[in-house]
Amino acid sequence: MAKVRTFISFAAEDKNYRDLLIGQAKNPNSPMEIADWSVQEPFDEKWKTQCRERIKKTQQMIVLISKTTHKADGACWEIATAKEEGIPVFGVYIDKDNKGQIPKELANESVIEWTWDGIADMTNRKALIANRPNLEPPPKRSVKPSSCIR
Repeated sequence: MAKVRTFISFAAEDKNYRDLLIGQAKNPNSPMEIADWSVQEPFDEKWKTQCRERIKKTQQMIVLISKTTHKADGACWEIATAKEEGIPVFGVYIDKDNKGQIPKELANESVIEWTWDGIADMTNRKALIANRPNLEPPPKRSVKPSSCIR
């Protein structure tokens, strides 16, 4: 089975955890591939346009959840955009002992603790559920626009 192209959404201050997940995904047995498509620009319309195009090129989104993720405007927008584009999404707590609030954009989606087996299992399940193993165009889903908690 081909590797699942994955977008990682995270709060800027959690970049080290993103880097750790990217490193783990390089394992030959990993079911996913992660392209580092972080947009290093201000959160504006240009950023949103670039980011939406990058999200549309993926097969799933993993949201790294910390104490600040629910307040991270960029991460909340990315989650909402993935859902609008029909991209399967799930959350991963970066600290099992200090879990952050789940962003409301992630409501009704799976959230797991960070274990490699758990992430791999969820990746495989999301790919099968979405029937997107070969990156077929995702179905559009209707999602109401939302804003992050401030």
